[in-house]
Amino acid sequence: MINGRTRLHVVPNGTMTGQRYIDEVLLPHVRLFRGAVARTPDLNPIENVWDALVRQVAGRKYPPTNKNTLIRALTEEWDKLPQQLLDNVVQSMVRRVNVASHSTVDISRTDTFL
Repeated sequence: MINGRTRLHVVPNGTMTGQRYIDEVLLPHVRLFRGAVARTPDLNPIENVWDALVRQVAGRKYPPTNKNTLIRALTEEWDKLPQQLLDNVVQSMVRRVNVASHSTVDISRTDTFL
């Protein structure tokens, strides 16, 4: 979110399903906004932030060697991510949604798909 963040949520066991994400992450931490519709991965700010976090962990002097050190590394790197990076990703959503809503593909041109 702009000007703030929650703690990194670690899924202790199992798989993060859509319902678990709603129950464990969204409902406790996020104010739901009416009209939020960006759900495709290329419009998803979480994917962009995750990429930045993965790069930070991969660049550590001592990479994680097991689940516990991975969780610790992810948590430490999450806390170090610049807030401006998170703000920029959130603010970029308006541009991304506008581009996606105005993009069209000419299906009459076969070379479009080659």
